[in-house]
Amino acid sequence: MENWQHYQAPAGAMQDRVIMVTGAGQGIGAMAAVELAKLGATVILVGRNEKKLSRTYDAIESVGGPQPAAIPMDLAKVGEAELAQLGLLIQKEFGRLDGILHAANGFSHLSPLNIQKLDEWVDMFRVNVAAPFAMTRALMPLLSKAPDAAVLVLGESHAFEAKAYWGGFSVSKAGQQNWVQIAASEWDKQPQLRINLLVPGPIQSPFRLATHPAEPKESLPETSAIMPAIMYWLGEASRGQSGQTLHFAASQADQ
Repeated sequence: MENWQHYQAPAGAMQDRVIMVTGAGQGIGAMAAVELAKLGATVILVGRNEKKLSRTYDAIESVGGPQPAAIPMDLAKVGEAELAQLGLLIQKEFGRLDGILHAANGFSHLSPLNIQKLDEWVDMFRVNVAAPFAMTRALMPLLSKAPDAAVLVLGESHAFEAKAYWGGFSVSKAGQQNWVQIAASEWDKQPQLRINLLVPGPIQSPFRLATHPAEPKESLPETSAIMPAIMYWLGEASRGQSGQTLHFAASQADQ
C-alpha cells in the first residue's frame, strides 16, 4: 500500500468514471465531488438540500468538469422504492457506476443518554448505516459490472471512542465499521469490488463546527487536506484493497 495520505492523483485519473457522492451539498462531500470532477469523473450529487446541491453543481461546471447530475434525497426518509428507482435512473442516464462516496452524516446533538429520543437514534441509524447499506445494495448490479468499483464510507472517530454525550451518533457510526467489514468479506470473490472506511478525524467541516462551536477554525486542517486520501481510495490506485479501516491524520499527511 503506497502512502495514501500523500497521494497525488494524475490528471484524468477519474476519466470515464461515474461516481455517486452522498452528502454532496456541503463540507467534505461537496469538495470531494468537485475534486472528482476535476479529475474527469462524472459525479452524481445526492443530498437533501436542493439549494446546496445546486451550489456544488455550479462549482463543478465552473471548473470545467463533466456535466454532473443532482438528485435530492433525504436518507432519513428514503425507502426501497426510491432506491430501486435510483438504480434504474443511473442505468438509463449513465449506463454504469464506478463508485460511491458515502459522505452524508446523520447527527442530532450532543446530550446525555437520558434525554436522547428514539426518533433521533432511528434517524441517525438510517442516515449513517441503514440507508448507505440499502443504497449500495440497490446499486450493486451496476457496481458489479464495473471493471474497478470502489465504495468509500466516511466514518467518525467517536465510533472508536465511547465517550459521554455522543450517544446514538457514536453507536450508529460504530455500526458503519461492522457493515464495511461484512460487505468486504462477502465481496471477496468479486475482486473488482472493494469497500473501505475512512475516518477523517478533526478537520474543518460543518459537522465539526456543530460539535465544537468554540474551537478556533484555524486550529484545524482545511477540508482540502483529506482530498488526496479520498481520491486514492476511490481511484484505481487502491484496486484490490478492501475491508480497510483508515484513520486519516492531517499532521502525518503534511509531513
